Amino acid sequence: MSTLGFILIFTFIGSVGGLTGGLLLIAYKKLAINLSHFIAAFAAGTLLGAAFFDLLPEAFNQAKMLNLDISLWVLIGIMLFFLIERIIHSFHQHEKFHEHEKEVQSTVPLIIIGDTIHNFVDGIVIAATFLVNIQLGIVTTMAVFAHEVPQEIGDFGLLLHKGLSRKNVILVNVLSASVSFAGAVITYLLGDIFENFTAVLIALTAGFFIYISTSDLIPEIQYEKNKKFAMIKTVLLISGLLLIYFVVNIIQSKIKISG
Repeated sequence: MSTLGFILIFTFIGSVGGLTGGLLLIAYKKLAINLSHFIAAFAAGTLLGAAFFDLLPEAFNQAKMLNLDISLWVLIGIMLFFLIERIIHSFHQHEKFHEHEKEVQSTVPLIIIGDTIHNFVDGIVIAATFLVNIQLGIVTTMAVFAHEVPQEIGDFGLLLHKGLSRKNVILVNVLSASVSFAGAVITYLLGDIFENFTAVLIALTAGFFIYISTSDLIPEIQYEKNKKFAMIKTVLLISGLLLIYFVVNIIQSKIKISG
Protein backbone atom coordinates (compact mmCIF):
# COMPACT_ATOMS: atom_id res chain seq x y z
CA MET A 1 0.00 0.00 0.00
CA SER A 2 1.22 3.51 -0.80
CA THR A 3 2.07 6.04 1.89
CA LEU A 4 -0.94 8.13 0.87
CA GLY A 5 -3.16 5.07 1.28
CA PHE A 6 -1.89 4.53 4.83
CA ILE A 7 -2.38 8.21 5.62
CA LEU A 8 -5.99 8.28 4.40
CA ILE A 9 -6.99 5.05 6.15
CA PHE A 10 -5.44 5.96 9.47
CA THR A 11 -6.69 9.54 9.29
CA PHE A 12 -10.17 8.05 9.02
CA ILE A 13 -9.50 5.81 12.03
CA GLY A 14 -7.97 8.59 14.11
CA SER A 15 -10.41 11.43 13.47
CA VAL A 16 -13.64 10.14 11.96
CA GLY A 17 -13.40 6.96 14.04
CA GLY A 18 -13.39 9.13 17.16
CA LEU A 19 -17.01 10.05 16.42
CA THR A 20 -17.99 6.70 17.94
CA GLY A 21 -17.76 8.49 21.29
CA GLY A 22 -20.39 11.02 20.24
CA LEU A 23 -22.63 8.37 18.72
CA LEU A 24 -22.38 6.44 21.97
CA LEU A 25 -23.61 9.56 23.78
CA ILE A 26 -26.65 9.82 21.52
CA ALA A 27 -27.51 6.14 21.90
CA TYR A 28 -26.62 5.72 25.60
CA LYS A 29 -26.31 9.14 27.19
CA LYS A 30 -25.68 8.18 30.82
CA LEU A 31 -23.30 5.34 29.97
CA ALA A 32 -21.30 7.52 27.57
CA ILE A 33 -20.91 10.34 30.10
CA ASN A 34 -19.72 7.93 32.78
CA LEU A 35 -17.34 6.15 30.40
CA SER A 36 -15.86 9.40 29.08
CA HIS A 37 -14.11 10.05 32.40
CA PHE A 38 -12.35 6.69 32.28
CA ILE A 39 -11.58 6.81 28.54
CA ALA A 40 -9.99 10.24 29.07
CA ALA A 41 -7.65 8.79 31.72
CA PHE A 42 -6.62 5.99 29.34
CA ALA A 43 -6.17 8.53 26.54
CA ALA A 44 -3.83 10.59 28.72
CA GLY A 45 -1.60 7.55 29.08
CA THR A 46 -1.56 6.81 25.35
CA LEU A 47 -0.71 10.43 24.53
CA LEU A 48 2.17 10.53 26.99
CA GLY A 49 3.34 7.10 25.85
CA ALA A 50 3.29 8.12 22.18
CA ALA A 51 5.18 11.33 23.01
CA PHE A 52 7.93 9.79 25.16
CA PHE A 53 8.27 6.26 23.77
CA ASP A 54 7.94 6.97 20.07
CA LEU A 55 7.80 10.61 18.93
CA LEU A 56 10.62 12.08 21.01
CA PRO A 57 13.14 9.25 20.37
CA GLU A 58 12.45 9.57 16.63
CA ALA A 59 12.78 13.36 16.75
CA PHE A 60 16.09 13.22 18.63
CA ASN A 61 17.37 10.56 16.23
CA GLN A 62 16.56 12.68 13.17
CA ALA A 63 17.90 15.85 14.78
CA LYS A 64 21.41 14.43 15.19
CA MET A 65 22.32 15.19 11.59
CA LEU A 66 20.57 18.56 11.51
CA ASN A 67 21.89 20.09 14.75
CA LEU A 68 18.38 20.93 15.97
CA ASP A 69 17.37 21.67 19.55
CA ILE A 70 14.44 19.26 19.90
CA SER A 71 13.69 20.30 23.49
CA LEU A 72 13.11 23.86 22.28
CA TRP A 73 10.67 22.69 19.59
CA VAL A 74 8.76 20.52 22.07
CA LEU A 75 8.37 23.57 24.32
CA ILE A 76 7.28 25.66 21.32
CA GLY A 77 4.71 22.98 20.53
CA ILE A 78 3.31 23.12 24.06
CA MET A 79 3.11 26.92 24.05
CA LEU A 80 1.73 27.04 20.50
CA PHE A 81 -1.25 24.86 21.35
CA PHE A 82 -1.75 26.71 24.62
CA LEU A 83 -2.01 29.99 22.70
CA ILE A 84 -4.36 28.47 20.13
CA GLU A 85 -6.58 27.23 22.95
CA ARG A 86 -6.66 30.66 24.56
CA ILE A 87 -7.48 32.38 21.26
CA ILE A 88 -10.22 30.01 20.16
CA HIS A 89 -11.52 29.40 23.72
CA SER A 90 -12.85 26.05 22.69
CA PHE A 91 -9.87 24.32 21.11
CA HIS A 92 -9.84 20.73 22.34
CA GLN A 93 -12.62 21.60 24.74
CA HIS A 94 -13.33 19.09 27.49
CA GLU A 95 -16.20 20.74 29.29
CA LYS A 96 -18.33 17.95 30.71
CA PHE A 97 -21.93 17.60 29.67
CA HIS A 98 -24.26 16.87 32.54
CA GLU A 99 -27.99 17.40 32.58
CA HIS A 100 -27.96 19.51 35.74
CA GLU A 101 -24.82 21.58 35.06
CA LYS A 102 -25.01 25.31 34.52
CA GLU A 103 -25.10 26.25 30.87
CA VAL A 104 -21.60 26.47 29.44
CA GLN A 105 -20.41 29.80 28.11
CA SER A 106 -19.12 28.61 24.74
CA THR A 107 -21.32 29.33 21.75
CA VAL A 108 -22.13 26.78 19.05
CA PRO A 109 -19.92 28.46 16.38
CA LEU A 110 -16.92 28.49 18.72
CA ILE A 111 -17.42 24.83 19.59
CA ILE A 112 -17.54 23.91 15.91
CA ILE A 113 -14.60 26.14 14.92
CA GLY A 114 -12.44 24.84 17.75
CA ASP A 115 -13.24 21.21 16.93
CA THR A 116 -12.58 21.79 13.22
CA ILE A 117 -9.16 23.34 13.87
CA HIS A 118 -8.36 20.47 16.20
CA ASN A 119 -9.32 17.91 13.52
CA PHE A 120 -7.24 19.73 10.91
CA VAL A 121 -4.23 19.54 13.24
CA ASP A 122 -4.90 15.83 13.83
CA GLY A 123 -4.71 15.26 10.08
CA ILE A 124 -1.38 17.08 9.89
CA VAL A 125 -0.02 15.11 12.83
CA ILE A 126 -1.02 11.71 11.41
CA ALA A 127 0.30 12.46 7.91
CA ALA A 128 3.57 13.96 9.18
CA THR A 129 4.35 10.86 11.23
CA PHE A 130 3.51 8.46 8.39
CA LEU A 131 5.90 10.40 6.16
CA VAL A 132 8.65 9.38 8.61
CA ASN A 133 7.70 5.72 8.95
CA ILE A 134 4.65 3.47 9.29
CA GLN A 135 5.38 2.55 12.93
CA LEU A 136 5.35 6.18 14.02
CA GLY A 137 2.13 6.78 12.10
CA ILE A 138 0.31 3.81 13.63
CA VAL A 139 1.26 4.66 17.21
CA THR A 140 0.34 8.32 16.68
CA THR A 141 -3.04 7.34 15.24
CA MET A 142 -3.72 5.14 18.29
CA ALA A 143 -3.10 8.12 20.56
CA VAL A 144 -5.21 10.46 18.41
CA PHE A 145 -8.11 7.99 18.39
CA ALA A 146 -7.92 7.45 22.15
CA HIS A 147 -8.25 11.15 22.96
CA GLU A 148 -10.83 11.82 20.21
CA VAL A 149 -13.41 9.46 21.75
CA PRO A 150 -13.91 11.31 25.07
CA GLN A 151 -13.58 14.68 23.32
CA GLU A 152 -16.39 13.84 20.90
CA ILE A 153 -18.60 12.76 23.80
CA GLY A 154 -18.08 16.24 25.25
CA ASP A 155 -18.61 18.02 21.93
CA PHE A 156 -21.79 16.09 21.08
CA GLY A 157 -23.11 16.76 24.57
CA LEU A 158 -22.42 20.48 24.40
CA LEU A 159 -24.08 20.87 21.01
CA LEU A 160 -27.14 18.90 22.12
CA HIS A 161 -27.26 21.04 25.25
CA LYS A 162 -27.23 24.16 23.05
CA GLY A 163 -30.37 23.00 21.28
CA LEU A 164 -29.11 21.38 18.07
CA SER A 165 -31.03 18.33 16.90
CA ARG A 166 -29.35 14.93 16.97
CA LYS A 167 -29.29 14.85 13.17
CA ASN A 168 -27.58 18.25 12.95
CA VAL A 169 -25.11 17.38 15.70
CA ILE A 170 -24.04 14.25 13.81
CA LEU A 171 -23.83 16.14 10.49
CA VAL A 172 -21.78 19.00 11.96
CA ASN A 173 -19.33 16.65 13.65
CA VAL A 174 -18.90 14.43 10.58
CA LEU A 175 -18.12 17.50 8.45
CA SER A 176 -15.76 18.82 11.12
CA ALA A 177 -13.96 15.48 11.40
CA SER A 178 -13.62 15.30 7.61
CA VAL A 179 -11.41 18.40 7.70
CA SER A 180 -8.68 16.12 9.08
CA PHE A 181 -8.33 14.70 5.55
CA ALA A 182 -7.52 18.20 4.27
CA GLY A 183 -4.77 18.55 6.84
CA ALA A 184 -3.42 15.09 6.00
CA VAL A 185 -3.47 15.54 2.21
CA ILE A 186 -1.89 19.02 2.36
CA THR A 187 0.89 17.65 4.58
CA TYR A 188 1.42 14.73 2.19
CA LEU A 189 1.59 17.00 -0.88
CA LEU A 190 4.07 19.27 0.89
CA GLY A 191 6.10 16.26 2.00
CA ASP A 192 9.16 17.24 -0.05
CA ILE A 193 9.18 20.69 1.56
CA PHE A 194 8.80 19.17 5.04
CA GLU A 195 11.51 16.57 4.40
CA ASN A 196 14.21 18.55 6.20
CA PHE A 197 11.83 19.59 8.95
CA THR A 198 10.27 16.26 9.94
CA ALA A 199 12.17 16.30 13.25
CA VAL A 200 10.59 19.67 14.02
CA LEU A 201 7.09 18.44 13.11
CA ILE A 202 7.50 15.35 15.28
CA ALA A 203 8.76 17.47 18.20
CA LEU A 204 5.78 19.83 17.81
CA THR A 205 3.47 16.81 17.79
CA ALA A 206 5.08 15.53 20.99
CA GLY A 207 4.49 18.95 22.55
CA PHE A 208 0.87 18.81 21.36
CA PHE A 209 0.33 15.41 23.01
CA ILE A 210 2.08 16.42 26.23
CA TYR A 211 -0.02 19.59 26.45
CA ILE A 212 -3.35 17.80 25.94
CA SER A 213 -2.58 15.06 28.45
CA THR A 214 -1.20 17.30 31.19
CA SER A 215 -3.54 20.29 30.85
CA ASP A 216 -6.83 18.66 29.87
CA LEU A 217 -6.83 15.01 30.90
CA ILE A 218 -4.59 14.33 33.90
CA PRO A 219 -6.22 17.08 36.05
CA GLU A 220 -9.42 15.02 35.86
CA ILE A 221 -7.61 12.29 37.81
CA GLN A 222 -5.98 14.71 40.23
CA TYR A 223 -9.29 16.31 41.22
CA GLU A 224 -11.40 13.15 41.32
CA LYS A 225 -13.15 13.14 44.70
CA ASN A 226 -14.19 9.49 44.60
CA LYS A 227 -11.10 7.56 45.75
CA LYS A 228 -12.21 4.37 44.02
CA PHE A 229 -12.68 6.16 40.69
CA ALA A 230 -9.38 7.99 41.17
CA MET A 231 -7.60 4.66 41.57
CA ILE A 232 -9.31 3.19 38.51
CA LYS A 233 -8.37 6.25 36.44
CA THR A 234 -4.78 6.03 37.65
CA VAL A 235 -4.62 2.38 36.59
CA LEU A 236 -6.07 3.29 33.20
CA LEU A 237 -3.50 6.08 32.79
CA ILE A 238 -0.68 3.64 33.47
CA SER A 239 -2.34 1.06 31.19
CA GLY A 240 -2.33 3.56 28.34
CA LEU A 241 1.37 4.19 28.88
CA LEU A 242 2.17 0.47 28.97
CA LEU A 243 0.08 -0.27 25.88
CA ILE A 244 2.04 2.24 23.79
CA TYR A 245 5.34 1.02 25.25
CA PHE A 246 4.65 -2.57 24.28
CA VAL A 247 3.19 -1.68 20.88
CA VAL A 248 6.27 0.39 20.03
CA ASN A 249 8.63 -2.39 21.11
CA ILE A 250 6.66 -5.11 19.31
CA ILE A 251 6.65 -3.12 16.06
CA GLN A 252 10.35 -2.32 16.40
CA SER A 253 11.13 -6.01 16.99
CA LYS A 254 9.22 -7.02 13.85
CA ILE A 255 11.04 -4.34 11.84
CA LYS A 256 14.42 -5.66 13.04
CA ILE A 257 13.46 -9.27 12.21
CA SER A 258 12.17 -8.38 8.74
CA GLY A 259 15.26 -6.21 8.16
